[in-house]
Amino acid sequence: MSKIPPFDLSEQYKIIGDEVNAAVLAVLSSGRYIGGAAVEGFEQQFADYISTSECIACNSGTDALYLALRSLNIGAGDEVITTPFTFIATAEMISAVGATPVFVDIEAQTFNLDLDLVEAAMTERTRAILPVHLFGQPVDMTRLMAIAQRHNLAIIEDCAQAVGAEWAAQKVGSIGHIGCFSFYPTKNLGACGDGGAVTTNDPAIAARMRMLRDHGRRAGGYYHEAIGVNSRLDALQAAILQVKLRYLDTWNQQRRAIADRYQHLLQHVPNIAPPQEPVGGKGVWNQYTLRVLGHTHSAEQTKSSYRDAVRQQLQADGVSSMVYYPLPLHLQPIYTDQAQPPKLHPIAERAAGEVLSLPMFPELSPEEQDRVVYSLKDCLV
Repeated sequence: MSKIPPFDLSEQYKIIGDEVNAAVLAVLSSGRYIGGAAVEGFEQQFADYISTSECIACNSGTDALYLALRSLNIGAGDEVITTPFTFIATAEMISAVGATPVFVDIEAQTFNLDLDLVEAAMTERTRAILPVHLFGQPVDMTRLMAIAQRHNLAIIEDCAQAVGAEWAAQKVGSIGHIGCFSFYPTKNLGACGDGGAVTTNDPAIAARMRMLRDHGRRAGGYYHEAIGVNSRLDALQAAILQVKLRYLDTWNQQRRAIADRYQHLLQHVPNIAPPQEPVGGKGVWNQYTLRVLGHTHSAEQTKSSYRDAVRQQLQADGVSSMVYYPLPLHLQPIYTDQAQPPKLHPIAERAAGEVLSLPMFPELSPEEQDRVVYSLKDCLV
């Protein structure tokens, strides 16, 4: 019996391979591999899709966060509020520009930033809030934008896992001041390598990001206005992304259908808590992440060890799964000051010991999904 992977790009390539090959060959024959029509065309198409006036393509989702923070002149002495339950890049780039990430705990149901706790975390040094639309589920942007407006703060949306997701019928990445996207291959819109983009409706912010992504120069040549970076999206990746963008809504709908079927199949299974889509939001299910809540077998066994035992049994049954994320950011070595214990974020810490992401990709068949659910039920007995 074949194994079920957490994500399978080979199936996607079987469907769109001819179009991707043609797009790549067109770029190769053009001789224009940096910038040019492929990149400019993708930037315009992606801006149109997100419904912003500006899109700045860059090297990665990590660089998108860096460029966003730099474009707002956030740096040493500043604080940025964000979640401890996400990939390291979110906080890493706050630190990279010299600012301090201030972690706020998450909601138990959505794994997203708990907006009830945000204002209490603010100080006179707070410059921005950086929410993460985790696993493809949108943050309550109506409420968050109201908070930001009351305190005159910028909102930088981390949309790395949420391209196409919506809050109140508006796409994430178009609601805050800046949206940051990743095109890592396993994302809903994935390149065949690294890639990223930043979206905004502010032309001044966009102009600064374009300068910063190209060594601090505005119009090429050798005149530099700021310390920048080399963060350009390759034309080959842009051409591939143009092809894939045409399929994105279909793929996202397939993900939603798979998530709905998981919800139905797992609704009465004990010892787990299926994920919840936030009311008012439309998720795109980059991951289907549930909680394993089963009883431990001894006082010494932690919830994470029980979750890990379930995961190992799934693997033995030929079903791959993932853990996003096993250690919250505030407990990572780089953010742990031994002289001062880190502030506790109990919901994020509990989630880290319970979360398990089941296979999720548009081409996952009903038969494969049935195998996943049957195996999971067997593991939880």
